[in-house]
Amino acid sequence: MNFVEKILAVRCGRKKVKPGEIIQAKVDLILGNELSTIVAIQEFEKVGAKRVFNPDKITIVPDHFTPAKDIRTAEICKKIREWVRAQEIPHYFEVGRGGIEHVVLPDEGLVLPGALIIGGDSHTVTYGALGALGMGVGSTDMAAAFITGEIWLKVPETIKIVFNGTPGKWTAAKDLILFAIGQVGIDGARYRAVEYAGSAVKNLTMTGRLTLANMVAEMGGKVGVIQPDEKVIEFLSRVAEKRMRITDASDEESLIAKRRYERVEKFLDAFRNNGTQFSSPANIFINDLDANYAKIYELNVEGLEPMIACPPSPDKVVPLSKLGNIKLDQVFIGSCTNGRIEDLRIAANILNGRKVSPHTRLLIVPGSQEVYLQALNEGIVQKFVEAGGAVSTPTCGACVGGHMGVLAGNETCLSTTNRNFVGRMGHVNASTYLSNPAVAAASAIAGKIVHPEEVVTHNTATVGIK
Repeated sequence: MNFVEKILAVRCGRKKVKPGEIIQAKVDLILGNELSTIVAIQEFEKVGAKRVFNPDKITIVPDHFTPAKDIRTAEICKKIREWVRAQEIPHYFEVGRGGIEHVVLPDEGLVLPGALIIGGDSHTVTYGALGALGMGVGSTDMAAAFITGEIWLKVPETIKIVFNGTPGKWTAAKDLILFAIGQVGIDGARYRAVEYAGSAVKNLTMTGRLTLANMVAEMGGKVGVIQPDEKVIEFLSRVAEKRMRITDASDEESLIAKRRYERVEKFLDAFRNNGTQFSSPANIFINDLDANYAKIYELNVEGLEPMIACPPSPDKVVPLSKLGNIKLDQVFIGSCTNGRIEDLRIAANILNGRKVSPHTRLLIVPGSQEVYLQALNEGIVQKFVEAGGAVSTPTCGACVGGHMGVLAGNETCLSTTNRNFVGRMGHVNASTYLSNPAVAAASAIAGKIVHPEEVVTHNTATVGIK
């Protein structure tokens, strides 16, 4: 078995599973946002359910249209808030305390290697960066899992995408995944697990790996995973250290947070005390020698330049150097794909001391309150504002065409988000291109899509590869 199959076997209490089998698996965490949760609650109540199976294994993060964009959204969030309180669900991240769900959960210690996490959002696949199985599901599946703590699913086939080589300057994880989507296609991994490997993946920072796993959804993947290593342990160690910042756990919110961080520390202690190494053949994260793959893609990314996904699909990918003169009405930097502090640092370093084109709007959305606060403390927000950018509170917002930056007809946007389908960010006649944060920041200055080298003489920022 490969390690995706091994995790599923553990979760359904079997020694072995194989692709195509239908299994009933126990979930470690159920995630919902305001759009998926409200429907799940309705289904939960429709069947007469009274209590969720385990409040501690449910996380709700309102993020798509928050802060509430209209009365209907406000009513939805109010209903969810009341239900969360009635069910005594501890891991609820209110506006001002959370952010975008797929940025919040890893940073808050809710994602651990080997976990099976289902969520009412297609980008739940992000958690594969930590060696967890994150799967997007519908609201009815969420409701059933609220009651039973289980989900039925077909064991997916697995494809492996191997990235070999050292990418070029200004090339980021976003470019690796866009390049891969261009090769595999928008549905080339439909209902398949995708395992990322190779030297270029090993060299990615955790931020880069989260970006890579996040966009497996754009090739139709059921899950997207990276074999966990010491970088994952280092990431989790930083999460666990947050418990030291909580000097007063007398209020309920701080106590809940402290318990989350202690849970991560418990995982790390078990890892260290048992002498477990991710390289051990006995470890579930190691593929068996006879592990089966439906297909293996060997991608040479040596010297790879920044890539651009052109409308109307993430698989319409071209090298930046092959793109024509594309003038921009708006640039968007943020989302669950590229809204982490490393992404914002890259953009800020390029924008520092420069001005956004007077013909272009620049919107920056930190992925979480924690990222926002860190960006404030590092002076990043000041650089954005001084450059002429508008900084928003954490939200999915414009990424889903919801609010706070929706496009008008015939407008063109360059975005660090994950999708550019027709009407995705607003009007059906608007056009959205996708890029990494460095290209986005440079293009905001130029007012058109350009290579960062055109506005920056020296590389002053890492772009997710070390």
